[in-house]
This record gives sequence, structure tokens and C-alpha cells, in this order.
Amino acid sequence: MDPTPTAQRRLKAINAHLITAVEDNSSDHLQSNPTAGEFFSEQGYSVVLPEKLQTGKWNVYRSVRSPLKLMNRFPDHPEVGTLHDNFVRAVDTFRDYKYLGTRVRVDGTVGEYKWMTYGKAGTARSAIGSGLIHYGIPKGAGIGLYFINRPEWLIVDHACSAYSYISVPLYDTLGPDAVKYIVNHALVQVIFCVSQTLNSLLSYLSEIPTVRLIVVVGGIDDQIPSLPSSDGVQIISYTKLFSQGRSNLQPFCPPKPEDVATICYTSGTTGTPKGAVLTHENFIANVAGATIDEKFNPSDVYISYLPLAHIYERANQVMTVYFGMAVGFYQGDNLKLMDDLAALRPTVFCSVPRLYNRIYAGIINAVKTSGGLKERLFNAAYNAKRQALLHGKNPSPMWDRLVFNKIKEKLGGRVRLMVSGASPLSPDVMEFLKICFGGRVTEGYGMTETTCVISCIDNGDRLGGHVGSPNPACEIKLVDVPEMNYTSDDQPNPRGEICVRGPIIFQGYYKDEAQTREVIDEEGWLHTGDIGTWIAGGRLKIIDRKKNIFKLAQGEYIAPEKIENVYVKCNFVAQCFIYGDSFNSSLVSVVSVDPDVMKAWAASQNIVYNDLTQLCNDPRAKAAVLAEMDAVGREAQLRGFEFAKAVFLVAEPFAMENGLLTPTMKIKRPQAKEYFGKAISDMYSELSKSDPSQKPL
Repeated sequence: MDPTPTAQRRLKAINAHLITAVEDNSSDHLQSNPTAGEFFSEQGYSVVLPEKLQTGKWNVYRSVRSPLKLMNRFPDHPEVGTLHDNFVRAVDTFRDYKYLGTRVRVDGTVGEYKWMTYGKAGTARSAIGSGLIHYGIPKGAGIGLYFINRPEWLIVDHACSAYSYISVPLYDTLGPDAVKYIVNHALVQVIFCVSQTLNSLLSYLSEIPTVRLIVVVGGIDDQIPSLPSSDGVQIISYTKLFSQGRSNLQPFCPPKPEDVATICYTSGTTGTPKGAVLTHENFIANVAGATIDEKFNPSDVYISYLPLAHIYERANQVMTVYFGMAVGFYQGDNLKLMDDLAALRPTVFCSVPRLYNRIYAGIINAVKTSGGLKERLFNAAYNAKRQALLHGKNPSPMWDRLVFNKIKEKLGGRVRLMVSGASPLSPDVMEFLKICFGGRVTEGYGMTETTCVISCIDNGDRLGGHVGSPNPACEIKLVDVPEMNYTSDDQPNPRGEICVRGPIIFQGYYKDEAQTREVIDEEGWLHTGDIGTWIAGGRLKIIDRKKNIFKLAQGEYIAPEKIENVYVKCNFVAQCFIYGDSFNSSLVSVVSVDPDVMKAWAASQNIVYNDLTQLCNDPRAKAAVLAEMDAVGREAQLRGFEFAKAVFLVAEPFAMENGLLTPTMKIKRPQAKEYFGKAISDMYSELSKSDPSQKPL
């Protein structure tokens, strides 16, 4: 008699804890199975399992799509175990399809996109890899990439995978000190750069002794400086390396899944960059899990403008290759991105909340400015479409023809999937994007140390304000943070620090065992530092940050990012920094203003000013901005103590150049506190004069 399905599951669970005699002849035939995967309780988009077979709490969540086994390969192509395998398959399958596109300049004018096929990119990959062998670069060497997104970046990366080199992205925005540190720390032997970054490298060449070869992308041979042979460094053009490799092609030196693919340096808010060591298996597992529900094909077009030095875009590029998608590159100027979108007409658009918030604010502002009939028509269309979507119905196509098709054209008119990552996207902005652009809008949560996606909103899930269910390639649990009063026993929903385990977890920080042990515990759980809660349907919601939280004088805890994400929806606000501490009972804010909105407001009020800084210092401007912030705060239902009681306006944006942003566009809080120290002090002084209860303790 065949065993029942339940009995089969139990047998599987027992077998998972046994080692076969072939593997081990020792007397101990038990091995640990990280999570007790015999039983699970379905909770909508997730399942819950006990952490240990007998004694464990039911606190480990996995995707309902792969409850008993964490994914580490693409189900359709389990033979793809490395980035090299992934690209080889793509070149064979999609050889004549468009792959890499750039806009061609004719007489100084930017024209249409010109494309390189997968087959041509495969040829270029082999030539570049063979060229590196020609120059004696050994297997396992670190290869630095020091330029922004363009086809050569991906070709060099594919060459690294094919010939077992380790790619090391050098952030174009990190500044020379950080680049110098990374090159030395990762023992980089070759740096691919562009003419603009070459001069910077040459200025400290003597301080990066491991570098043997510099390859200038877009460089012209007779314009490249030569160095004395005593320096031991050669500088050549990319075209020269390509032709030398092509005339002496070498066989691939394929990596194994467990081999290191890249060392991806993350720039924190303090300290030197940390190098996250990521393997080929890490990338394949993450993308296989994250795309299990997605249906992409070679007719899809993706725009590449998010920095390739960051994990978000790196993982997206593994995805585009697997599905044979076309990748068009932006010109390199964010101010011209909308023009590139119109020319490329992508079907898939991945971005960050900062840009989505600006799109939202821009459309809302344009509607309000248009006034009259146009404003009423937009509101009628918006509300009708919103009601239809809320009730799971198809909205009337009339509204798209009358109103929304014009808005869709802003992104080229063909976008069917919009993805948000890097920081939380507010639910009303997500709803707005769904209504205006008509496609699917999803939000993911991830980090470099997990090779990108930890969780993502599932296809068909209409609820916003959360980050979805676990990537099928990982499992998630929440760990108590007693000092912040978060526990897994909290009612109605468990709360705690988000911890992740599975084949997507990085190998550790390069040459930094101490910091690695701080984030990965003995059982292999990565502690993210984010505070989460499980809401209905097995959805993960991020509610706090372990490090960025602070307490006001009266004992209330503040999560500044949450409040900043509310205030950036104000028309006046381009960027916002919220400050508070345990010596004061209220919050203050520093706002980098939107210049166009500010000037338009001043004109409407007949305010005369010399420059934007003078306007920012005008008490009438501060009052107007604070009033709008209050209105937006009330709409978002901020609690009383979460409202900023004062605002300081600045014309200067928060940027990496002035030390206020990390390369992932997060505010460097200690630095911002110091930078705006006098303004913060002045705001608290003014508050204490107007309200004695606001006096610092």
C-alpha cells in the first residue's frame, strides 16, 4: 500500500536529517536540517514552520510557492548554476535578439537606440576575457569597474564570470578616498574606467600598488597617456584589449556555484566601506526565487539607469539575461532620463521611492495648476478607476483614453510593470501609480547582504503598505528586541528584528570576520537591523529600524524615515531630514526645497527676492511650507508627537558631494545633525520661547 501524502512528507522530513552511508561511514547518521520542514501552516502568501523539529516555536516563514525546500535554481533550467551558465544559455537561446542598447549621437544630437545582440555581446565577452589572460591576469583576480552604466560594464562583468575573475564595482560617486580604499582592500589588479575617472586614478596611482592594468572604456589609443615601465602599470584602451583578445581567443575557465562572483562594497552612514562577498549561487538563487511568478520574454524592454554598483541593478541584470530581455541604457544624465524613457519605451521600469514621489508630486501639481475642467476630469477618472480596482473589477477603458494615456506617455507608454525598492514606498503613491500607469506596481525589500530580494509583493495582491511574502529562496523569522518592546508574542501580530536565512545570504564581509559575526549568527541567520511585523495573509511589513530609532524627552519612540516619507509628498519638499533627541519633546525638520515650486509660490504671493537662499530665509516661506507639511501629516494620520514643529529651509540639495547622502541615497544622520547643527539649535531655541513646554530637559 502506498504511503499517504502526509506519511510521504514525514518520510521526507526524516530523510532530510539522515546522511547516507556513501556520504559518511561514521556512527553519527544525523545531520541538521535548518528548519523543520515536515509541517507547515498556510497563512495566505506565506507558510509558517517550526524552527526546530520538536522544541521550536512556529515562527519561521517561507513562501507558499516553495514551502518545503528553499529554491536555489531556476525550476525550468536547473542546469544554470552560475552567472556564466546563465549568460551562455542566453547567448545560445536569444542569439539574434536585441540585448544592449545605447542612444547614438549624430552631429552632437542624441538619436534613437542602437542595439547589440546577445550573440555579439557573447563574442565581446570572450574577447575581453581572453584579453585579460593575454596580459597575464590570473584566475580569481579582482577586476574593478569604475564607470557608470553602459554596455561595456555588463560585458566586462560577463567576462569575469566566464573566466573566473571577481568583479569589484567602484562607485563613481564614492570619491577617490573610498575608491582607493576598496582597490587596496580587495587587491584589485585591473581597473576598467573612462577618461573622466582615469585622471583621478592617475593622481594616486602610487598608492594602489596591486593595480597592473588600466583599461580606458571609450578611450582613443593615441590620446591615452603612457607610463614609465618602472611603474609596472600599463594603460590601454578597451578597443585594444578587445582586438588583442579576439585575435587570441582562450577557452572559458568556468566558475563553480560556490565561487565568489563579486565583492560588492556598501557605504554605510559611518566608517569605511564593507565588502559583501557574493557567490554565483547567491545570485542565481535570489533571481530564481524572486522571478518565479513573473512572465518576462524577449519582447520586454528594460531601462538601465540605477547604479550598476548597487545590488538592486546587478540582480535585475541577471534577470534580464535569463529571460532574454533588451536592456537600453540612459545617457548618463538623470535630468535627461525622461527623454530616454520616451525614446526607449520600456515595458519594465525599476526605480526607487524618491523618483516615484517626484513623479507623483509632478502630476498632482500639474493637475492642480490646470484647474477647471481638466482638474475635474482627472479627479472623476481617478476616482472611477480607483473604485473599480478596489472591487477587483476592470475599469472602463474610456478613462485611459481621456486622461491616463497622456500620463503613461511620460514613461514611454508601454510600461506594464513598475518595481520599487531601496526604501519604503507609501501606499497612496503606489495606488496612484497603479491608477495612472495602468500596469502592475510592486514593491520589494532587500539588501546587498542577501543578494537583493528578501521579500516582494505577490502578483495579484492588491494591498499596499507592506513588502510582501518571502522570496522562495529564503526563510524569515522575527527576533525579539526587548529594549524597543518588540516581541514575537506581540498581539495582534508578532514583531521583531527581521532575520533571513537561505542560499541568498552572502558569505561575509571581505577580510572582516568581526563585522560578519555581528550580522550572521551561529545558526546562519542574517540579522538585518530592520524591525518588521507579520500582517494578515503572511505579508511582511517594515515598521522600524533598530539603529535609526530615537526617543523624545517624553519617552515616545520616533522612526524618522517613516515621517520623512510622508513629508516628501509636499510640493515644496524635495528632501527632508527629521531630527529629535531625548532632551527635547518635539521634532524639527530641515527641508531642501523644490526650486520651481518655491519660485512659483513666491510669484503668486508677490514676494520679491534676490536668490533662492534669501527666499528660503523668508518667514512667510517657512510658514507656508510648514502649513503644507502639517496638512500632509494630518492626511497621513501622523501622531501628534510625529509632527515637525519647526522647519529650516535650504536651497542646496542633500547630496553625496556635501556628505549628506550615502550612494544608495539614504541620509547620513550623524553628518546631517552636525551639518545643520546651528539651524537645529536655533529652531529649538525659538520653540522654547514660544512654548515653555518645549524647553529642553
